[in-house]
Amino acid sequence: MGLKQATRVLVTAGASGIGRTTAKLFKDDGANVQICDISEAHLKTALSEIPGLHGCLADVADLAQVDKLFGEVRKNLGGLDVLINNAGIAGPTLAVEEIDPEDWNQTMAVNITGQFLCTRRAVPLLKESGGGSIINLSSVAGRFGYPLRTPYAASKWAVVGFTKSLAIELGPHKIRVNAIQPGLVSNQRAQDVIRNKAQARNLSNEEMEQIYLNQISLREFVTEADIAQMMFFLASDAGSKISGQAISICGNTEYLA
Repeated sequence: MGLKQATRVLVTAGASGIGRTTAKLFKDDGANVQICDISEAHLKTALSEIPGLHGCLADVADLAQVDKLFGEVRKNLGGLDVLINNAGIAGPTLAVEEIDPEDWNQTMAVNITGQFLCTRRAVPLLKESGGGSIINLSSVAGRFGYPLRTPYAASKWAVVGFTKSLAIELGPHKIRVNAIQPGLVSNQRAQDVIRNKAQARNLSNEEMEQIYLNQISLREFVTEADIAQMMFFLASDAGSKISGQAISICGNTEYLA
């Protein structure tokens, strides 16, 4: 199920969490990997701990920074075979009438506009390569309504529409496009989500965590490695006929409350 020789991969927000786990998985298989991140500290740590990884600071919601990022991709990788649009933020956890429009705009800017800005620069490189794979991070919140998380849910539904449209548009160029919809992941970001949701609903963290677990058929959270392995599969020869799909890695999340 390996990659083609010398596969060139860009992972946005690749210095921590799912992004870092994914970048390391590809790098360990022999891929030439570029990451970007907004955290200088996380970027420095990732570059020191994963030998041969390329990395730079970049905010994917900023056009100028994305242009600079793709200059680094061209310089360091010489082209591109796989784009992983991993960057995303949780956004506010509030009733809709309490949401600051700036927080709404920021969530949309990072979670969907950032994917557009990176994709528009990646596609010419993927066409030069004769095809490739784009993998966009959505969420199970892109399948369900998600009370008190409307900006996040709206942005993740948008990722699915973006993905399916691109799969049709880019298919003739042998570029396949898929979305991953993780459930709640057992990492620090998920703990922050649980804490914020518990606070908004006047519950303890433990009560809120149990509510989330009860929404999952398998009664357990997924891991960063679960998500990374599916992205690797989609980018590999084994996934060469899969496109236009929104694939949930979630233990069968039944609903979101």
